[in-house]
Amino acid sequence: MLRVPIRRFLRQSRPVVLIEVGVLVLAVGAAVFLWLPDDGPEPAASPSTSIELPGLPDSTAPVLMPGRPGEPAKTAAANDISALPRQPHNNADVRFVTMMIPHHEQALVMARLVADRGENPQLKSIAERILAAQGPEIKFLEVWLADRGLDRDSGGDHRHTMSGMQSAEALNRLTAARGVEFDRMFVAMMTDHHQGAIEMADEVLALGTDGIVNEMASSVVVEQAVEINRMREALAGGR
Repeated sequence: MLRVPIRRFLRQSRPVVLIEVGVLVLAVGAAVFLWLPDDGPEPAASPSTSIELPGLPDSTAPVLMPGRPGEPAKTAAANDISALPRQPHNNADVRFVTMMIPHHEQALVMARLVADRGENPQLKSIAERILAAQGPEIKFLEVWLADRGLDRDSGGDHRHTMSGMQSAEALNRLTAARGVEFDRMFVAMMTDHHQGAIEMADEVLALGTDGIVNEMASSVVVEQAVEINRMREALAGGR
């Protein structure tokens, strides 16, 4: 039996032992890595990481198009729909717009007097609604004219032919009145004023061609008729 000294054996076999130990360490490390739960924070993306941006809207997505009265709605692709052309206007449209601007302005003059001179609280509320509604409508009418290269003088001078317009003398009497007397004068004058606006609206509804003007005229007919009834009811309730 061949006997090899232990020191000599260790010197000769050291490389093999080191290799085996290294393999064992790597195996244990891999097992630990696979065993650890993956619940930690993800590493931050490097600056070179690409980010996907949302795509453009689908131009072929269906768009609901209302049908004519009595007809069902239809659908069409968004890229098949072109902008609607501006509807043509005529002299009746221009006449209505250019008259309604000063007509509304006079209504504002009368409505501003109510807060300090009137007595009926319901009439004061109605006056506030007139101020809130007709001021923006004047700006809307001015924009309508400007978009078509027109101004408030384009319809000619209709100051003496506008229905419901109050004279300077009547406005002076209203300004001088107070309390119940003012309330009665205000309701009478504003009722006459509103009825004149309704007459002008009825005219453009019959003769005009512009859809936007048509919508506003329809609104004038309805809203000012309602205000006439409210003013009369307020005055009757305050007696």
